[in-house]
Amino acid sequence: MCYIVGMGRIIGITDIHGEYEKLCALLDNINPQSEDTIVFMGDYIDRGKKSRQVVDKVIDMQNVCNCVYLIGSHEYAMLHAKTDDYYKYLFWNYGGDATADSYGGFDNIMKVHGKFFNSLKLYHIIGNYLFVHAGVRSGIPLEQQDEVDMVYLRGNFYNCEHDFPYKIIFGHTEFDKPQVWKDKICIDTGCGKYKNSPLTAIIIDDGDESFLNSDGEKYKS
Repeated sequence: MCYIVGMGRIIGITDIHGEYEKLCALLDNINPQSEDTIVFMGDYIDRGKKSRQVVDKVIDMQNVCNCVYLIGSHEYAMLHAKTDDYYKYLFWNYGGDATADSYGGFDNIMKVHGKFFNSLKLYHIIGNYLFVHAGVRSGIPLEQQDEVDMVYLRGNFYNCEHDFPYKIIFGHTEFDKPQVWKDKICIDTGCGKYKNSPLTAIIIDDGDESFLNSDGEKYKS
């Protein structure tokens, strides 16, 4: 896998889950520069108490560097909660009450940040890297992938080697530390789900892959 020479760093961040302080700490540790690109990979909201502040912060990062915003399973559930009882259940039972509280009510979520939530992408490709929230199914072209799979897949994706010509960076399934396979990397380390779990980023710099978390720990893949 190669990196696009001459660009700044590629930074992937996912599964923030309303943990504003951890997001700020991680960004301070990374110190993004104007030539860098951050791919925010979804699950900005729920569980933590400051979902609105998190969304404000990731939007504001456009003034610092290049930013790409993907949709996660929690945004997907929130966007469908009014019209689908299943997603309504998921939203309210997986931390949606904290999100509604941070916005002063469920209806205020879209009033405040509707443009942002409606603009979220399912995936993003930079060079030989594909960023997606949860995963993809092999044998299906990207443009034909089921959007639910892309935000909800777990074992059917990470337990199998895929057939795409990219190294896939994803989150959604939490591990104690980033999980590195030859064809994929998961960077969800449980932020928002477990009290002491950090928020972790992957940093790709001229083909060198490393990880940095909100506690200041840095290590190689």
